[in-house]
Amino acid sequence: MSETYRILAINPGSTSTKIAIFDNEKPVFEEVLRHSTEELSKYNTIFDQYEFRKNVILETLNEKGINITKLAAVVGRGGLLKPIAGGTYKVDDNMLEDLKKGVLGQHASNLGGVIAYEIATQLNIPPFIVDPVVVDEMQDIARISGMPELERKSIFHALNQKAVARRAANDKGGNYQDFNFIVAHLGGGISVGAHEKGKVIDVNNALDGEGPFSPERTGGLPAGDFAKLCFSGKYTHDEIKKKLVGQGGLVAYLGTNDGREVVKMIEAGDKKAETLYKAMAYQVAKDIGAAAAVLKGNVNAIILTGGIAYDKMFTGWIQDRVSFITEVLVYPGEDEMIALTEGALRVLRGEEEAQQYQ
Repeated sequence: MSETYRILAINPGSTSTKIAIFDNEKPVFEEVLRHSTEELSKYNTIFDQYEFRKNVILETLNEKGINITKLAAVVGRGGLLKPIAGGTYKVDDNMLEDLKKGVLGQHASNLGGVIAYEIATQLNIPPFIVDPVVVDEMQDIARISGMPELERKSIFHALNQKAVARRAANDKGGNYQDFNFIVAHLGGGISVGAHEKGKVIDVNNALDGEGPFSPERTGGLPAGDFAKLCFSGKYTHDEIKKKLVGQGGLVAYLGTNDGREVVKMIEAGDKKAETLYKAMAYQVAKDIGAAAAVLKGNVNAIILTGGIAYDKMFTGWIQDRVSFITEVLVYPGEDEMIALTEGALRVLRGEEEAQQYQ
């Protein structure tokens, strides 16, 4: 009988912290801890929140009667670190320093590794992070943009993309490293990655809103017209950034970033909403076609994932355009907590070694 490892997974968001306990892959407890604006406003920086968030986690686990001394590991959401290869990393002093500084920016996910480290070291067990958004396995040719001052960057939904790719590989009776997949994460942001034998060799920078437009991001724009807009005097730099990410895409056209609301509009006969939603699917399909070219047509499966993948109408539109390439698999949702846990389990079971952050 295989050993049971109890894992605590921690996923901090801007106004909440998701926590979950798993016995191996079996969920034991899961909760979303909400943090009010008033509570968080006391802290000058995101890093300053870590003690407060850690204590809320420990108090909640204690109230639920969960004995943390039974834990085998603590795993946190990886933050905006320096670009690294995919995998599970043990949190160490180098990583803590970069999470604290926010080397690529301040984001609540930076707290995942810090809180995991604080709890785990007290218990003398390993703290991990898994596949943060800065996973960078891009081939050199994919980094060239056409303007020497600007290099293309790999920032995407790495945790979910790699988790569903591993699941698809397992469902096909092999390992992630045995296959070539194209994975499209369909959420508030959209990322389309070309996975070649376990590495994401090309992907759009979803954080900055590149690639297809999404519920709240513009996607790639007509460059000349965008340059004119930037220098029109109508917008500040911060306002332009918000137009790109947060106020772009469907929300700019329809006033909502919720795909379910858009579906209701379409069902009520709104032709504009239908055209825009179809255009988003069209752009995703176009990027999938580009990823197929990156993989030279050697694609074992196209995988659709993320919250919008629950919508069969939307995934159907994509399938209509790309099923000529290979089979299309749909793994809806973004189950980050089990994805984090699986990363820790692979190390605890000796299936892979924990990587060291440089």
